[in-house]
Amino acid sequence: MAIDHLPPSGDVTAPLNFYSPPSDNFPPFNLADLPPDSPTPPRNYGSTPVPTLIHDARPNLASFTLDRDSFQILTSQPPPTSEPSLFTSDTSIKTHYYPEITSLLLSTIPNATHILIFDHTIRLPSPSAPRTPVQRVHIDQTALSAAQRVRKHLPPHEADKILSSGTRYRIINVWRPLNDAPLESFPLAFASSASLRDEEVVPVEHRYTQTGYIGQTAAIAHHPDQTWYYLSGMQNTERILLQCFDSEALKENSEVKGGRVAHSAFEDPRTRPEAEGRRSIEVRALVFGP
Repeated sequence: MAIDHLPPSGDVTAPLNFYSPPSDNFPPFNLADLPPDSPTPPRNYGSTPVPTLIHDARPNLASFTLDRDSFQILTSQPPPTSEPSLFTSDTSIKTHYYPEITSLLLSTIPNATHILIFDHTIRLPSPSAPRTPVQRVHIDQTALSAAQRVRKHLPPHEADKILSSGTRYRIINVWRPLNDAPLESFPLAFASSASLRDEEVVPVEHRYTQTGYIGQTAAIAHHPDQTWYYLSGMQNTERILLQCFDSEALKENSEVKGGRVAHSAFEDPRTRPEAEGRRSIEVRALVFGP
């Protein structure tokens, strides 16, 4: 496909929306599955935009690791042969794209023994779309909700064995754009886990009103020492692994630096008004081993 312009690249300063606590000092929560026309506010906490220096990761792709940064960037990933029709239904995604993700994670994560994909999300630019790019700094899982995921998706005896034996388990999101051209609109920003302090990670109850299930996500308070990145001109043959939780990080003297990556979509001030809206998919997986 011919490209008649170059997408923005290089470091950029842009606002990221960081956690602002509830005014009533109640614990923060999200209501995850409210209908779009619901008069009920979806959360009881706010956000504060902070101009943030976001470094272009492209010049240093090979320097980022899951153990230190909790993100990894993969290039030269072949698009599935059935694109774009592959992504038009949940059934098609599960049948055709999940096996690709399983193979990718097994070949990329050292000593991984088993992959269990538990969901995916398509994000589209239309305001009426079920899911749009999230412009709040967050982490998808906490230690509590990661353990809940193990119990939710594995038989009880297998979950008990993993959670009591010290077997390493992680939750990793595989993120990619679906646009044909290099991505310009609402790129993804992600912070090195090594630059994020525990006190900046705020657990948030993630309440599903229809089923009664309660999980946890995390909101992120701003600190000037956080180090932020994005991938300029990301293509649909590239993937970002976002490690939301790594049980190894909880062990004493672990070399894993936190094991959780804060991230957010952001509005790049250099984006052309006519740039194509961002279409993307994230696939969430439990990764076990060693």
